[in-house]
Amino acid sequence: MEPFIYHIGTPGQAWTDTEKKQWLQEQHHKRSYQSEVLDQLPALAKTFELVQYGLVDYRPVGFTQYPLFLLKSLNWQADKPLALITGGVHGYETSGVQGALRFAATAATAFLNDFNLLIAPCISPWAYETINRWNPLAVDPNRSFVPDSPAIEAALFRDYLLALGVTPLLHIDLHETTDSDNSEFRPAKAARDGSVNTNWNIPDGFYLVGDTAKPEAAFQHAIIQAVAKVTHIAPADEQGCLIGEPLAQFGVVNYPKAALGLCGGMTAAPYVTTTEVYPDSPNSTPEQCILAQVAAIVAALTYVKDQVEHVS
Repeated sequence: MEPFIYHIGTPGQAWTDTEKKQWLQEQHHKRSYQSEVLDQLPALAKTFELVQYGLVDYRPVGFTQYPLFLLKSLNWQADKPLALITGGVHGYETSGVQGALRFAATAATAFLNDFNLLIAPCISPWAYETINRWNPLAVDPNRSFVPDSPAIEAALFRDYLLALGVTPLLHIDLHETTDSDNSEFRPAKAARDGSVNTNWNIPDGFYLVGDTAKPEAAFQHAIIQAVAKVTHIAPADEQGCLIGEPLAQFGVVNYPKAALGLCGGMTAAPYVTTTEVYPDSPNSTPEQCILAQVAAIVAALTYVKDQVEHVS
């Protein structure tokens, strides 16, 4: 099979500023961060403190300013474990953003007595509006949760957590795997890096990416069991893999999250997972995708709550 050649750049040569500028010129506003995300926040103020932890200014590249907000439990108490929920690290992955907001508006109250909740629903708002994986500098925020981060979106959120000075007990990062991963984002990455793209099979269904260093198989299994009641779980491909990685268990693969600079690897949380919803499946709807994200969050919190109670 011939590799898909992206329309920007020269095969085998990494992009220069010229190609990155050409790519940026093709990006445009497709939906509203204000109306679809920020306008939902005031209704949550009875349960959460609305914290602006940063501001991204993309006016110099022809866009606008984006205030960055998170939701913090009003009844924050130092003796409670912290549960961290992040969405929209890749802005195009819609149900991660809307799933975080839906959880905050519905199921979150059931866990406020047991956890300090910190919810960042949309870490990459420019990418949300333009339906992109990268930021305007052609940098992937989800490979950038590292010191001296090249992505301002990752740096601002990481800095906030470091200043908070609390290690989460649980971190669930909400994502999607879409058909556009193969049609756009992976070919663009190969072109940017001057490498050869080889597409993988897009899994049809929900799956999880655990952490190689702390896989917590029972934790992942509990989430898969719960989400299976909402939407279908992705089967492995002919090679026994999902997105090119060998299956750790049904519906679960593992990545070395910290080494890759992933959002899920930026803290020392012992319970970590990344959800992956498939919104392009003929067997699911946008609402199902949102509900799958909520079910995953609820299952993760329930499992960890039970573990804490068992230990105590």
